[in-house]
Amino acid sequence: MSPSELPSALVDILGSDRVLASDIDREAHSGDRWFASALPDVVVEAQSTEDVSRLLQFASEHSMPVTPRGAGVGYVGGCVPLKGGISLSLAKMNRILEILPRDGVAVVQPGVITGTLQAEVAKLGWFYPPDPASLKECSLGGNLATNAGGPRCLKYGVTRHYALGLKAVLASGEVVRWGGKCHKNKTGFDLGGLLIGSEGTLGVITEATLRLIPMPRQRAMISCGFGTFTQAAEAVQLVLSSGYLPSALEITDKFVLEAARSHLGNDVAHGCEAHLLAEIDGSEKAVAADLADLKALLLEKAGGLQLTTATTEAECEALWTLRREFSYSLRATGLTKLNEDVVVPRGRIVDLAIFAEQLQHETGIKVACFGHAGDGNLHVNLMVDDMDDPGTKAKADEALDRLFRQILDWGGAITGEHGVGIAKKRWFRDAVGENSFQTHLAIKKALDPAGILNPGKFLG
Repeated sequence: MSPSELPSALVDILGSDRVLASDIDREAHSGDRWFASALPDVVVEAQSTEDVSRLLQFASEHSMPVTPRGAGVGYVGGCVPLKGGISLSLAKMNRILEILPRDGVAVVQPGVITGTLQAEVAKLGWFYPPDPASLKECSLGGNLATNAGGPRCLKYGVTRHYALGLKAVLASGEVVRWGGKCHKNKTGFDLGGLLIGSEGTLGVITEATLRLIPMPRQRAMISCGFGTFTQAAEAVQLVLSSGYLPSALEITDKFVLEAARSHLGNDVAHGCEAHLLAEIDGSEKAVAADLADLKALLLEKAGGLQLTTATTEAECEALWTLRREFSYSLRATGLTKLNEDVVVPRGRIVDLAIFAEQLQHETGIKVACFGHAGDGNLHVNLMVDDMDDPGTKAKADEALDRLFRQILDWGGAITGEHGVGIAKKRWFRDAVGENSFQTHLAIKKALDPAGILNPGKFLG
């Protein structure tokens, strides 16, 4: 079937209100926040599992590429329709179907924005912990597709840890269910474990049952400035080795701080070249005691230069708002941000901080680091002038290769939460090993024999 025939064929199956074929709509669905893009032949805005099922049955019969898409705020080109075909948007499947405090679950469609679910369950005294920095924009379906994390992963875990059940559509159009509302369920294979983090290559998630936990009764935060980025990384190790488990431990380097000061007009960590943000939560007495202990630890033993605390909800949210703006502050520099969410064993976090500084010095490429130091997941951002310039791109590619090779040599991971997509495709095979790579291919072939789902990404 030719691209020109595709829209009318889909209208016959799904209706005209689901099918978009204008140049403006195709362009709007051509990429994410990575620098590359490609136009789909047509866009389908699904509004139900049945829509997705009918679409994939059609696509399978015609060997038509389908690229699933959430909110389009990813950083690895995961929803770029490299092979053209159909861009499948799930943004209009955005209903919270149920919130059931007695069961400790919420049932949602994939287009629900993460922050929206958090706000709704908080009204009932419950807590959905996964918190990507883009939580006001990113969708739960995208979070599931990439197994997204966020600052609170240190204490609470990533998206996978909160998925109790899924409804998904396979490439054939068949609808499968996994799990449900039970918090324990060891029945059959872990199909959810396959689909979560598969980046839309094995199936399209159309409904999720997510675990909720009681809202912590109290929280507090510490903002502490340091003289060097290495000192901030060392402070993370000191906090954890001293017996504390904050809900978040975030560090930031000089470049990010300067970008934030310029973009936000906020003199964060004035006079300091690095920053640590710590959040603690729990009972009122425990939080008060830990807050006092950590203040002393950071100032007296970790070399903190200045320290402020937040003890009210408004004060804590002000600090989190600042932290969540770091990525946007880097984009405001006008440079292209290659956002690499690498992970190292936690004992290597100081080594990674040192390596990032060396990489900047030796390549001349500005490197901006911030992120989830408590679990070894740092965003090492290469800030480049123009990725369309061949010389600049070659230089950036060489620097990225150095970064990823070092990460793998340390036993680390090339992605902690953003996914592989296109951006990290060339390192995926080395990252998982040859036997594991072939196993990935075998699973892909079993569930998507024609290879129509999100083609051109990390599995080829």
